[in-house]
Amino acid sequence: MTQTIAPRVRTLVLLLLAAACVLLAGAGPASAHAALTGSDPREGAVVDKAPAQVSLTFSESVSMDDDSLRVLDPKGERVDDGKPSGTGGTTYTVKLHAGLPDGTYTVTYQVVSADSHPVAGAYTFSIGAPSETSVSVYGTEAGGGVVGWLYGLGRYLSYAGFTVLVGGAAFVLACWPRGSGVRAVQRLVVSGWLTLTAATLVLLLLRGSYTRSGQFGDVFDLNLLGEALQTKAGAALVSRLLLLAAAALFVAVLFGAYDKREDEEKRDLTFGLAVGGTVVAAGLAATWAMSEHASVGLQAGLAMPVDVVHLLAVATWLGGLTTLLVALYRAPADTPVAASAVRRFSRVAFGSVVALVVTGTYQSWRQLGSWTAFTDTRYGQLLLAKIGLVAVLVGIAYLSRRWTAQLADAVPAITRQREKEQVGASGGHTSEQATATEDVTAADDLTATEDVTATEDVTATEDVTATDDLTATEKVTAAEKTSQTAKGSGTTEASGTANGSEKASGTPNNPDRASGAAHGPDRASGAANGSGASQRAAQLARQRAAVDAARQKRQRDADPHRFGLRRSVLAEAGVAVLLLAVTTVLTQTEPGRTEEEAEAAGSSSASASAPSAGAVTLDMPFDTGSQNGKGVVRVELDPDRVGANDMHLYVERPNGNAFDIPEVKVAFTQEAKDIGPLPVVPDHITTGHWSASGVQIPMAGDWEVAVTVRTSDIDQVTVSKNAQIG
Repeated sequence: MTQTIAPRVRTLVLLLLAAACVLLAGAGPASAHAALTGSDPREGAVVDKAPAQVSLTFSESVSMDDDSLRVLDPKGERVDDGKPSGTGGTTYTVKLHAGLPDGTYTVTYQVVSADSHPVAGAYTFSIGAPSETSVSVYGTEAGGGVVGWLYGLGRYLSYAGFTVLVGGAAFVLACWPRGSGVRAVQRLVVSGWLTLTAATLVLLLLRGSYTRSGQFGDVFDLNLLGEALQTKAGAALVSRLLLLAAAALFVAVLFGAYDKREDEEKRDLTFGLAVGGTVVAAGLAATWAMSEHASVGLQAGLAMPVDVVHLLAVATWLGGLTTLLVALYRAPADTPVAASAVRRFSRVAFGSVVALVVTGTYQSWRQLGSWTAFTDTRYGQLLLAKIGLVAVLVGIAYLSRRWTAQLADAVPAITRQREKEQVGASGGHTSEQATATEDVTAADDLTATEDVTATEDVTATEDVTATDDLTATEKVTAAEKTSQTAKGSGTTEASGTANGSEKASGTPNNPDRASGAAHGPDRASGAANGSGASQRAAQLARQRAAVDAARQKRQRDADPHRFGLRRSVLAEAGVAVLLLAVTTVLTQTEPGRTEEEAEAAGSSSASASAPSAGAVTLDMPFDTGSQNGKGVVRVELDPDRVGANDMHLYVERPNGNAFDIPEVKVAFTQEAKDIGPLPVVPDHITTGHWSASGVQIPMAGDWEVAVTVRTSDIDQVTVSKNAQIG
């Protein structure tokens, strides 16, 4: 039965690994987790005079270097000073050269978001009038190419190694302490540690090229490596390596001192290992939580510990499942995984699933923000796939629990049968020992020749006893060897007796001595035969042990309940491989909440930069009389008709740079019809940009549009203009 299962197992594992590779390959470059929500000048804008600087606003804070933000003229030459700086919050600016000629300019940016993912993009604006440009804005995606694919694979392997390391150790400590001495389990946990360590080192080497050039040749650039070490993600990877050193010590104790202790002594050491292992595992999980999605956005202080619990629950469940699978297939016949260990793991897995549901629900709300994001964003679609795989995994786990319940009734019968066999074998062995003892006792007062004879008798007895459980052919062969040994022993004994008589007569002549010397080779031959017989007995004992182990393994595999459990656990492990791949892709995808906010900001920017033919635009300078109290407020009403309209309001300094003010309000009044004022309070969108939808204009006519601008707690002014609306 086992021989037919092995090819199926290999085929299934290869298929699942191939599916995981397809998911990772199809993930593409890491999606931007910080989105560009605003810019000045805006994308596609045509300005009358050259701006003094270019400003970009992102949905979250980003990190920049001297080449992160560049402005190129139509010939592709840089026209910025190469020193981008933050103006506060999430807005970053770069100064431009003075006296720029008319034409189309390209703004390119490549930054690293706060959750450690690269963000890149480009757009154009024009001075005076659009012109031809040699700069291409396509293909400016970060984290792509071979380096991006290798980085994604490294992330997957790091998650897999963490899962196997933590889950395997937890399975041994909490469910199956005897598993610490099983070589297959030891290899599995150590392989998890090696995989996580190697993947972390690879990610550290790839980090600089992944966030910058994307070229494989820059992987070993020491300058990029040094810069990567100074980032939050680099510090997290270094911390992970230090924690892995502590994890290596934990694994050494678990499979060393812990395994060598008796069951009673293990209980005292289990508590210390459990506490230390939990601290190390939580620290490893925190290296992800403190550098990725959970570290930015809403409620980051709560999201990070929730993410740690989520990762630990995943590792305990899926890693323990992998260890159980290895134990069911690879554990030796004399140390099979007990039904009690399977039942304990079933309870641990149930607790892990509960923790996953609770923490996963919170993370979903935090990253999506709305029900529509489940279907309208790629993050939501991947999350639905993950939820589906978890549901399938829970369903298969339910079947495994049923097999476990039946396994509890079947194992004691096999155990009793093995105990009977061991008792029988023990009785036979005791008889052999008694026979040998009697022979040795009887030989205490004999001559040297009789000692050899007694030894040969014991050897013959052991040979006959060792053949009890062998096949008929082996028994015949052993009998022939025993007969030959007995014949040789008899000849030697007769010769020895004759020599003894000669010695007793007191006539030791030269022929007798020669005869005694002639018997010397017989004694040597008898000793050699005794040594060879002992080696044959040892070999036969090893063969008997191998036959017994094979018989026990066949009995174990013949148990239909254990066979069913092995199949269901194998199916669970297969789904877990796909689940881990989807999770890896999910961590590289822009959260749904960020994607929707970026789309909203982009649509408002597009509508502002390209108003419809019927839109009305009003520019009104203002001066509140305070420092930095001068500027221009622009009101755009689209589509300039009776009924609902969209209103966009922009506040700029005299040099054209957008800036925020504490408060801005708009009022519409038609004095001829004594209508108004109709107040409108727009919503703040991004730096210097407010908007309001559904602004109702009740009738056509000449309307006064008044804007109240407040630049401090006490400084404000109201400016107005008239416009024909409708």
